[in-house]
Amino acid sequence: MTADIAWWFLAVALILTGLAGTVLPALPGTALVLAGIVLGAWIDDFQRVGGGMLAVIAAIAVLAWVLDYAAGLLGARHAGASRQAVLGAALGTVAGLFMGLVGVLFMPLVGAAVGEYLARRDERRALHVGVATWLGVMLGMLAKVVLAFVMIGLFVVALLV
Repeated sequence: MTADIAWWFLAVALILTGLAGTVLPALPGTALVLAGIVLGAWIDDFQRVGGGMLAVIAAIAVLAWVLDYAAGLLGARHAGASRQAVLGAALGTVAGLFMGLVGVLFMPLVGAAVGEYLARRDERRALHVGVATWLGVMLGMLAKVVLAFVMIGLFVVALLV
């Protein structure tokens, strides 16, 4: 019984860390949420959360991962971003990791704008591409957060039913 409590604490810690990871790119958010859910199902011997439910939750985790990456690229493509803008957004995202939450939220915009400016030397276009890329990144992050909560909701409902 005591061991089960320790395992449940670990499962909840993984899920909570995963939720943080949905907004902090340094952490694999939905993968950690999925790991916590699988651990929770294992603790319960897969009695209430079986293979079918875990497959659905895993598919949602994959969808969240794909949307996270695709959203920023779609925002950039919609604005007609250059390769340098996409590279700049990626570099801005990495640089933002070292600047806290504000850096994580805004450095992709700065990186995309700088990359686009270096490619085309047009300030107005650079700003447009930067904002479009940033909007895509933010929509991807929002989708990832929502899908992580859907994963958790399905897990909790399966445990309680």
